[in-house]
Amino acid sequence: MTTALIPQLFLAPVAAVQRVLDQFGQQGVIIGGIAVSILGKPRTTADVDAVVIASVDDLSHLMMVAQQEGLSPRVENAEEFARRRRVLLLRHDASGITVDISLGVLPFEIETVERSQLVQTGELQIRLPTPEDLIIQKAVAHRPMDLDDIRTIIVRQPKLDWQRIEYWISQFAEVLEMPELWTNIADLRKQAKPRKRRK
Repeated sequence: MTTALIPQLFLAPVAAVQRVLDQFGQQGVIIGGIAVSILGKPRTTADVDAVVIASVDDLSHLMMVAQQEGLSPRVENAEEFARRRRVLLLRHDASGITVDISLGVLPFEIETVERSQLVQTGELQIRLPTPEDLIIQKAVAHRPMDLDDIRTIIVRQPKLDWQRIEYWISQFAEVLEMPELWTNIADLRKQAKPRKRRK
């Protein structure tokens, strides 16, 4: 797979997050703008996002590992906040880049990690979701930026498993009572024409 390089400023924080995932048995993936830049089209981002399959009982260990890798809490009572919101708010000490590590527990999140892939980008090897699972995550977030990200992934990745994408987005659409989650993505699929790869 051809990948885009991660911006220089983000190399150290991304590497630190990946080392945290390594210490949790690779039970996590890097998502958000970093993943979109590699699987879709390079774009600016303000932070590093990841999901790790962990319970609130793992939080103390997760925080300890993160701090060993130069990732410190950026809010007071970060562990208590993470217990309530299931997201650990950190900052990479050396660069000041913010890092959000979500605690995954949903069947889709577990599947995402099981299906994840190690991708070489520059000198780094990082664990990313499949393009399909990144589209699903972005569809649920459903901000204008997320829809733009989905469009770039569709264009970059011509061989998507649309059966999986439709299944999971439809599941979330039903639970959230937001049918537009799928209808908007179906429209994007029609509009976005994947580039033909040169032989």
